[in-house]
Amino acid sequence: MSSAAPVAPAAPTPAIAPANLRLAMLGMIAGNGHPFSWSSIINGYDPAALARCPYPGIIAYMGPHAPATVGIPGARVTHVWTDDPSEAPAVAATALIPNVVKNPEDVIGHVDAVLISTDDGFDHMRRARPFIEAGLPVFVDKPLATSVEDLRTFIAWEKAGARLLSSSGLRYAPELDPHLGGQSGLGQLRWVSSVTAKTWERYGIHALEPVFRLTGPGYTSVRLESAPGLEIAHLTHRSGTQVTLPVIYDGGATFGTLHLCGMAGQATVRFTDTYTTFRRQLIAFVDFLREGQSAYPFGDTVELMAIIIAGLRSRAEGSRRVDVSEILESLYA
Repeated sequence: MSSAAPVAPAAPTPAIAPANLRLAMLGMIAGNGHPFSWSSIINGYDPAALARCPYPGIIAYMGPHAPATVGIPGARVTHVWTDDPSEAPAVAATALIPNVVKNPEDVIGHVDAVLISTDDGFDHMRRARPFIEAGLPVFVDKPLATSVEDLRTFIAWEKAGARLLSSSGLRYAPELDPHLGGQSGLGQLRWVSSVTAKTWERYGIHALEPVFRLTGPGYTSVRLESAPGLEIAHLTHRSGTQVTLPVIYDGGATFGTLHLCGMAGQATVRFTDTYTTFRRQLIAFVDFLREGQSAYPFGDTVELMAIIIAGLRSRAEGSRRVDVSEILESLYA
């Protein structure tokens, strides 16, 4: 985490109009193969190279989609960089990326936007800084930031005109569609539970963001309780809806399970269409570049990160219930 004051970004273009957007895919850390999958969804892929991908899950959800049917029109990943330089050639071969760069900053002047494709929220501010300061639009993988200091810097950048987008892919899960806008007939939600894996700071956003789409903003408090291999976040919403978000460290088998209980019924949702989820997320970024406007307010992302940070504070302070306003007020102090 850097304590350096944010530098005002160079004036970004409100919208980008080239026929083919040039994108850079930057960063890859253990346990997160987004450069393989995201780049392949945008560019198409080489089947033989995909078969050698070290992430079996990516092979499983990309494989059913023939290369000729894959790709996002008008956008192409033209440059890639990975934290371990030895991994970049495999990503480039899989997703047909023509340029592997030695340093992430080498893409400045050669691309229209960058994607920070790591899920280490504690390090995203450092990773994004050179591109924000160069005036490039940036997509940052979830979570955007896991400290007040870093989130405050992102807020200052966005306020100064930086074009930032960040989300969990599950914001765009197609399985969520029938429940948006009150379509499911469940009535006023009373209790919601969403299960994720790994840790609160890394994957809590995957449980939280689809629930946030259903409830909207307005979370008031968070309490995070811990046990060996397990964390459970208890959230309250101004509507009265109660939310529990279990994080099972080795719970990959239960990842992506959402249960909704309303006054008129209940429903269980399983997020299984990973390909469509990620494709929608990437199209949203391309649309953001083209149109100059996000489909959701940056303030929603700030609240989501404030909830994550409140959970971390609760855990560090013996599961104290932390008011979300406590975090938000410190961001704008």
